[in-house]
Amino acid sequence: MLTSMSVISDFVPIFAEEYRALRPRAPIPPIAVRFRRFTSLNTTIRLREGKIFVSLSDLMEGAPESVIRAIAHILLAKLYKKPVEAAHNVRFKRFTTSAAVARQTQLIRHTRGSKRFSGPEGRFYHLEEVFDSLNSQFFGGLLGRPDLTWSEHMAKRSLGHYDAALNTIVVSRVFDRPSSPRYAIEYLLYHEMLHLKHPVKMRGLRRCVHSREFKADESLFPQLHEALAFIKRL
Repeated sequence: MLTSMSVISDFVPIFAEEYRALRPRAPIPPIAVRFRRFTSLNTTIRLREGKIFVSLSDLMEGAPESVIRAIAHILLAKLYKKPVEAAHNVRFKRFTTSAAVARQTQLIRHTRGSKRFSGPEGRFYHLEEVFDSLNSQFFGGLLGRPDLTWSEHMAKRSLGHYDAALNTIVVSRVFDRPSSPRYAIEYLLYHEMLHLKHPVKMRGLRRCVHSREFKADESLFPQLHEALAFIKRL
């Protein structure tokens, strides 16, 4: 069983070989590679005091050597601002988008994910009431209601998102005020509800988040242009 952070000495030679390939004349610095219990396929690399520190998600445990080598190349290339070879990029994407890895990633996110939710009831708007109204108007009342919550903070960069692993829609609290028109909140929630109707699909190695069908349904929102204009003003 892995602890929250396990040292992986077997991967150090792979990183050293990829370092030598990218920087043939530079001396190889000390390299430390560790597994961490991330909630996704996160990978990080840092250069501190002449030493390279690599953290890999423990979801990478058991990955083929070719995938680990691809990760090593990509991380080191980004660290030293070198071009990433297309073959390594494709190999890593094939691994991360495979059905087995995608299922495992979603399961881990569901079991390890720890988000703090403030709930659907705001000071001026109640998300469950807005959801039920939209569900009746656009989905025939057939869409199962996920967990709904306002964000903890007045987020302006992420105005709303649907987390499939936790089956939760989060709407930025910046909209929970009397100056926010209801149609703007309805549009945000409607957009995220469409992610329930149109789940993410894979097209080759690309994730299709907003499919043609998604965009067609989104265009049916009666005050789409007004909502987008209001959001742009934020």
